[in-house]
Amino acid sequence: MTINEKICILRKDAGMSQDELAEKLDVSRQSISKWESGKVIPDSDKIIALSEIFGVTTDFLLKDSEEFAVSDGIMNTEDVTEENPPYNMIPVYPVEDDNIELKKPKNKKLIKRILAVAVAICVIAGSIIVVPGLLEKPISYPYILVHGLGGWGAESKINNTVPYWGNSAGNLASIMTEQGQETYEASVGPFSSTWDRACELYAQLTGTTVDYGESHSLAHGHERYGRKYTHPLFEGWGTKTKGGQIKKVNLVGHSFGGETVRLLTSLLAYGDEAEKNASGENVSPLFEGGKKNWVNSVTTLCSPHNGSTLFYIVDRFKLIDIILSVVSAAGGLSSNTVIGDYYDFRLEQFGITDTSDPKAILNDVFSKGTDNAAYDLSPDGALELNKTIRLVKGVYYFSYSYVTTQESKLFGTQVPTLKTNPVLMLTAEEMGRFSGKTVGDIQIDETWRENDGLVSVVSARYPFNDEWQEFDSEKIVKGKWNVMPTLQGDHGTVIGLLADAGQTKNFYNELYTMIDGLPRR
Repeated sequence: MTINEKICILRKDAGMSQDELAEKLDVSRQSISKWESGKVIPDSDKIIALSEIFGVTTDFLLKDSEEFAVSDGIMNTEDVTEENPPYNMIPVYPVEDDNIELKKPKNKKLIKRILAVAVAICVIAGSIIVVPGLLEKPISYPYILVHGLGGWGAESKINNTVPYWGNSAGNLASIMTEQGQETYEASVGPFSSTWDRACELYAQLTGTTVDYGESHSLAHGHERYGRKYTHPLFEGWGTKTKGGQIKKVNLVGHSFGGETVRLLTSLLAYGDEAEKNASGENVSPLFEGGKKNWVNSVTTLCSPHNGSTLFYIVDRFKLIDIILSVVSAAGGLSSNTVIGDYYDFRLEQFGITDTSDPKAILNDVFSKGTDNAAYDLSPDGALELNKTIRLVKGVYYFSYSYVTTQESKLFGTQVPTLKTNPVLMLTAEEMGRFSGKTVGDIQIDETWRENDGLVSVVSARYPFNDEWQEFDSEKIVKGKWNVMPTLQGDHGTVIGLLADAGQTKNFYNELYTMIDGLPRR
């Protein structure tokens, strides 16, 4: 009897449907069907999981055997003892001579002990011979840092003098890598839409040409293909070791980078039907889905999951001034510095290559409909975006929010503390008293007033339509948000901007330690 036949019989005897077994194993029902039909053999990690679910050894599943009988249903592994071995797996050999008298064994206790020892030997042998991954040292998962609105990555000249990640603490990616934590800084469009940024991030990680998708590009009037990356950001993403371990990534997004990594993770797992239909055989692997095992964790830092009220407080031109002021302040640029000489706008898909006039560039991009950062960062745009992003069951999600305001007892509003970045003082105060309805009829009430200078705390905690729980170190879960307690600081504190260098390093050391210590199944 082959493994596919055994899986089918064990599942049915346990009273499970293919859908129920698929959910327990975090695979699709189609995968179960392929296993049972013999078209595909399960991976080693799934064979181990199957043995645990059905209370059998991996050796039993993998070796062809005679027919077997199931006496009392499927036994839980915790029920197996010396006195109670897994008798549901005793082989039954056919008897050809009806005249043979079957004698009952005289020493049942001795036989039970022999069988228990045999089972233990099979488990050990199966672990060593069949599943070498159990003896293979767990591989490390790289950390990918994704900047936010107006930010930059390692490819921009500005990063050589003032790193986005780490800022006054130094280059965070280099610091963490030197400590043995493989870390990379991604570079995506600072003012591009969440969709465009996710496509750019995928191309950079895989060393391919940016493909924004046939359907998306036609709908928004820009080129389908963008920059070409001849080498991946690191080698081996999504591949398996000899022991069956998949090289996953830990995605960390600051501000708008949080929406970027959320969308990338969703597309990797589920793909996009519109792009598959529009592109046919030429569809990008990103839009095909089926890569839910490529991401280990998603961490967002001060991310506007539900948008920012800032976009309803100032008009477009003042918004551009604020963004450029934040960029200049974060990058340590003087007022007479030509930003375009140090800064990569990454807007070739719109045909924009001349970066001599930043205000004109942003005005042009923000007036091109909804395919830009300004729209996605508005509460109305975020609501629409959140309808397309799905949580992935096998991924850990963490969110951090910061607050730089406090309640004014006199006016009942939120006002910035003295430690707030001077550039963010005005925006923190305006957001701290704003209320009303958006263009899309979203009610902005007093719960939105606590903020970090650019993003409300209520927006940074978790997307309103997603499952979540308050962080519990004893019960960290996959497939829904583990929401961290709100920390003191403004929007730039978490990346080291005008922050204590030691505290910045400690934050990421603690974050990495927590994520590296998570169970891998």
